[in-house]
Amino acid sequence: MIALGGVIGAGLFVGSGAAIAAAGPSIIVAYAISGALVMLVMRMLGEMAAANPASGSFSVHAEKSIGPWAGFTAGWSFWFLLCVAVGLEGIGAAKILHGWIPGVPEWGFVAIFMLTFCVTNLISVRNFGEFEFWFSALKVLAIVAFLVIGVLAILGILPGSDTDAPGLTNLTGEGGFFPTGSEGLIVGLLASVFAYGGLETVTIAAAESEHPVSGVAKAVRTAMWRIALFYVGSMAVIVTLVPWDTEALASPDKGSYVVTLEHLGLPAAGQIMNVVILVALLSAMNANIYGSSRMAASLVSRGQGPKALGKISGGVPRLAVVASSVFGFFSVLLSYWYPDTVFSWLLNMIGAIILVVWFFIAAAQLRMRRQLQREAPEKLVVKMWLFPYLTWLALAGMAAIFVLMAREEGTRVQLYYTGGLTVALAVVGYVLQRVRGERRPPPPSPPQRPNPPPAHPAGAFVCRDHHASLLLLACTCN
Repeated sequence: MIALGGVIGAGLFVGSGAAIAAAGPSIIVAYAISGALVMLVMRMLGEMAAANPASGSFSVHAEKSIGPWAGFTAGWSFWFLLCVAVGLEGIGAAKILHGWIPGVPEWGFVAIFMLTFCVTNLISVRNFGEFEFWFSALKVLAIVAFLVIGVLAILGILPGSDTDAPGLTNLTGEGGFFPTGSEGLIVGLLASVFAYGGLETVTIAAAESEHPVSGVAKAVRTAMWRIALFYVGSMAVIVTLVPWDTEALASPDKGSYVVTLEHLGLPAAGQIMNVVILVALLSAMNANIYGSSRMAASLVSRGQGPKALGKISGGVPRLAVVASSVFGFFSVLLSYWYPDTVFSWLLNMIGAIILVVWFFIAAAQLRMRRQLQREAPEKLVVKMWLFPYLTWLALAGMAAIFVLMAREEGTRVQLYYTGGLTVALAVVGYVLQRVRGERRPPPPSPPQRPNPPPAHPAGAFVCRDHHASLLLLACTCN
């Protein structure tokens, strides 16, 4: 449920509308391509997590396979991403509640959310699991219900609907299946890639479960195709029922799911979906506070951060939880104080971090798989398909997305900012690696044992006195 719920968030419920407006019906292809890439990344991560469960997940794997600087870069960049995302999700959830209860300011709702999830994560990891299970269950049920309603409407047998069966009109009309050409498909592809972010949390949580190896193996094997079905299936239903150029789709106030249900003449269902979106945002806040705190604690335990954050109390890294929550709330304050400067910098810096993380996952798996095959093949409970060919294909896909981001004006700035943050972290990590390597005392040399006397044939006379040896030599010569 954490694997399913961790990736189903506002990116699907709300952000997909702007992607549909940019790509049209070809958004189905965009989500299918990015979904295939995510399935490969998840399979690689699952292979490493099942072999070596660790709360630091891919950061630990990158450190072991590539070097400490790689673990430092991947870990702290992911921590930064999750903390800023906590703030963004808090703002989104507060906007929904502020629309229902205008008397309470948005920052007040954010403070309540932060305090609630900070306290629940401070008490025990079981609280995170309970919250996330029920949040995920509600989201999954909502998507299943949406898909059922959508299929019935497409077939023209939905009771109470104001529309007739659309057939293929919305897919082939209004400019065809690719109404905005390849440029629209690229924009939709970039938007869909980042909508899949969140799967990584399940491997972090698996390390604290009762049966981490079997748990992560099952999650990887079952969750990937379900998530692909939910995402690609949802896009297919939406663009079949609603014309892609509907103005409401591009509006962040409603989202593609609400627009679709209202288009079918089911306004009450649209309001219910708003509740689901609120739950999705709160679920993401809960998961990101958990994931960021565990990543920070893991980094500190490996000597790659302030020691205070790694202190464990009651089985929970409580200072790391507080620090992650405070940073998230601080980013919310920045959105009010400096919306066009500091906060926009934060948004641009996290724009492509998930791709950087995926790159480290693929590079680490490429090296760790060969090591496991040599030293511990029994640990390969989950195996990457067609290794190493699909791993190289995934790396090529990530490189292609980086190139596409550089081509698009809207994403080029994000690529620059994320690249700057990644390079800065890599430099700091490399310097720390060198400093720690130079300060580490050399291992003590093993005690030298005296050379054993040479072996001699049985019955041979051995003389250990120098003078006696000379006398023996003279006698022999005579």
